[in-house]
Amino acid sequence: MAGPRDPAERCSCRNTNCVERPLRRLFEGLASGVAACPWPFVLLPLLLSGGLGAGFLFLPQREANDIEEQFTPTWGPAKAERDFVRRHFPPNDSEHFSAQRLPTEGAYAALIAVVTNGTSVLEQAPWAEVRRLNAAVHDAEYERLCARTAGRCDSPNPLLSRLGDAGLPSSESLLFPVNDSVFLGTALGGVETEGGRVRRARALKLVYYLREDGPEAQDSRRWLERFLRDISSKVTDLRLGFIQVTYFTSLSRQEEFEGNTSDVIPLFSITYFLTITFAVVSCLRLSCIRNNIWLACCGVLSSGLAVLSGFGLMLFCGVPFVVTVANAPFLILGK
Repeated sequence: MAGPRDPAERCSCRNTNCVERPLRRLFEGLASGVAACPWPFVLLPLLLSGGLGAGFLFLPQREANDIEEQFTPTWGPAKAERDFVRRHFPPNDSEHFSAQRLPTEGAYAALIAVVTNGTSVLEQAPWAEVRRLNAAVHDAEYERLCARTAGRCDSPNPLLSRLGDAGLPSSESLLFPVNDSVFLGTALGGVETEGGRVRRARALKLVYYLREDGPEAQDSRRWLERFLRDISSKVTDLRLGFIQVTYFTSLSRQEEFEGNTSDVIPLFSITYFLTITFAVVSCLRLSCIRNNIWLACCGVLSSGLAVLSGFGLMLFCGVPFVVTVANAPFLILGK
């Protein structure tokens, strides 16, 4: 039977060693165990970290780089209002498409043709090249996936005839910004008017909407990805001499975001190396007694194993991986 506790070991306002003393004894015993049998304490963390690090095999499936998910509130009122609009004003991209009814920006590819000689895009030569550019985009796959109105693909520009003829619009007969109940403010750019009529327009915009309200949504996304990949070569093959073409799609912003991510991540290896080198060298001393180089190496190694184990466990549990958490090793090494 244990005897009464020494009054010196009791906790009081004057005596705070009651916490420090048992902890000191505990760590003394742990240190004795590590010194007597070090290999389990070396191999077990390595094996555990290696097993948990296998969770990085799920990294391609767990990546979450969607701009809307990352930079907007999960339960934001704007998303609730958008869902309300979708329920009460559902779009019909297959039969009665209307860009004004879209609750989002839609699935589209946009081209902007700008004249290079300072004249007007509505003149004969630039307009002919606009028609050629439009024909290059209208492939068979686009005809299958395009948003339709009255059984035909929605016109990319009000000035382009939906019947496909090559007629040249007469600029003197065009009113701006509204012509025959059609708003031309988003169709023409750099417009100069005289008496409310178009005298010259330096740019013209073509917007090609695709269906996203049915099973064709994934096919539309693949078409846009192929468009981004091939449009530069198509424009080069057209050998356009009177217009300069720029392009943008509903996927461009997301593609740029993911592209920046893939470009920045390789640079992290350099910053990790510099941070680790600084952490180790800062503990280097000329005196063998004060030198803590091995302690610094073990600290860096333990931080790396902690990152590997923690991230791997989260990936095993199905937690999405966001690229911003790649900064976590800097915070851990800083501690």
